[in-house]
Amino acid sequence: MDILLLGANGFIGSHLIERILSGKDTSDWNIRAFDIAGDNLSSFSGDSRFSFRQGDIFEDDAWIEQQMKGCDVILPFVGIAKPAYYLSRPLWTFELDFEQNLKIVRMCVHNGKRVIFPSTSEVYGMSPSKTLIEDESPLMVGTINKMRWIYSCCKQMLDRIIVAYGQEKGLKYTIFRPFNWIGARLDTFKDAEERTARSITQIVYDILNNRPITLVNGGEQRRSFTYVSDGVEALVAIIKNINGNADGQIFNIGNPGNNASIKELAYEILKAMKGSGNEMFMKAAEKAEVIARPAEEYYGNGYDDMQDRVPSIENIKRRLGWSPEVGFSEAVRMTVSSYLL
Repeated sequence: MDILLLGANGFIGSHLIERILSGKDTSDWNIRAFDIAGDNLSSFSGDSRFSFRQGDIFEDDAWIEQQMKGCDVILPFVGIAKPAYYLSRPLWTFELDFEQNLKIVRMCVHNGKRVIFPSTSEVYGMSPSKTLIEDESPLMVGTINKMRWIYSCCKQMLDRIIVAYGQEKGLKYTIFRPFNWIGARLDTFKDAEERTARSITQIVYDILNNRPITLVNGGEQRRSFTYVSDGVEALVAIIKNINGNADGQIFNIGNPGNNASIKELAYEILKAMKGSGNEMFMKAAEKAEVIARPAEEYYGNGYDDMQDRVPSIENIKRRLGWSPEVGFSEAVRMTVSSYLL
């Protein structure tokens, strides 16, 4: 199996590479990786089954298409997945998440290649469904002046285009929708310093730097937190595609058993830091202050949100035999521990 992984340096891509190169069941898989940076990939450089090219997806079309010709499956993981950027750089979000990935999808169609595309739980938007089901729950987003939804709309439109290419041109595809994956390398402390990190990294950074833990709208929003190792096992099952069970499917990849509010997440992080055995973490957590701020004050007027997000995972469980294993407290503890390294 030869895999072309674009956006390999990111959170999901780097964990997937680590799993593939270390797994006995994937020992005959080779990875051609591509990204604009490679700081998360240096530990793989000595592996004969791994190669990396540093480049820009906006400029390196010829190289990407040439590599694609020699691969069995294409994973276009290049993208922006941080709400702060949806608001401050919406055009860049559109150009990267939509235009560049559409280009890759069209290359896959032209070259007859299988694509595994990362959608997002954001496509469900403010769906009224209590449990979000891939082919049943309506996809509902906010008004045009709420720029937060540009990312969701980009991903939703690509989902629709990929399915249309499957219908009209025979594109072989699988779409997956991650639900709040957490783990090492999710974000950097530099992101958190600029207040562009996602919740768990932002909270840890703020605690360590004597900044108050800021709960946007009181932290009542609920998410289903999924540890990255569970998510990556689902991706390996999709890539394997035993009996073609992943073909033409959309899969939620999340942990409905780990549904918790952002406020609950904050206190779980404090608990993990207090029990970490690290003096700096323990002292910082003991002194931490928790405050609430309105979303429009924290993000600006373009922000909007959904109160809860719970995935149905029946489709992937039935077709691929996957289900998550890591519970909420353990997922948070391991993520917090990764900042000690």
